[in-house]
Amino acid sequence: MSILPIARITLLEAARSRLVWLVGLALVASLAVAGFLQQVALIEVREIQGAIIAALLRACAAFFVVLFVVMSMVREANDKFLELALSQPMPRAGYLLGKYLGFAAVAAAVAVALSLPLALFAPVAHVAGWALSLVCELLIMAAVSLFCVLTLSHVLAALTAVAGFYVLARSVAALQIIAATSPDTVALAPRIADWIAQGIALLMPRLDRMTQSAWLADGGPGVADLAGALGQAGIYVALILAAALFDLYRQEL
Repeated sequence: MSILPIARITLLEAARSRLVWLVGLALVASLAVAGFLQQVALIEVREIQGAIIAALLRACAAFFVVLFVVMSMVREANDKFLELALSQPMPRAGYLLGKYLGFAAVAAAVAVALSLPLALFAPVAHVAGWALSLVCELLIMAAVSLFCVLTLSHVLAALTAVAGFYVLARSVAALQIIAATSPDTVALAPRIADWIAQGIALLMPRLDRMTQSAWLADGGPGVADLAGALGQAGIYVALILAAALFDLYRQEL
């Protein structure tokens, strides 16, 4: 068993699971929210619709991908598929890369599907840049989910860890602002809080700078924004998969 068959199995699992239905429900719900906003918004209706729906779809996309990765890996562990796959003449790295390749394809498909409604409220070029950034964000979250479920082995623990990672990565800028605006700049505690916030900002991916709703109305993401998203996705996916592979080789299956 090689990398591509494992990735293909993962894609088939996604196609046959409830993930497709969840994405469809999210699309229908986004259109319903758009209709509601059209009735209550007084000015800049399209901009308000696009911004709010983009935020909702981004959260739904991250939730769907994380849930699918965690549940898929837990299901394989319960069905003993992991032991079966690793009993074949292939390294554990091949299994891990095959699974992630399948999860990455699912994440890209979810990002593209959930970006489609935004074309009703923003130029296609802006939506395309937003969708590319969302793909990068979901690639990182898929890698984090894979690492957490391999390390923690339990659904609730893995989901909690991934949720904490996502919220922290999304709120890094707010943490920096709060830590830097303390009225007491001489005391040690505020300075330590500022150092901690700066350290978190250095270690965590800056998801707050990716997939911004404002891009849909303010000219779309620039080249630097997309380059930063692609660079972060490449670096963090490589680092997280390396950590997951180390933990996978360490485990006794």
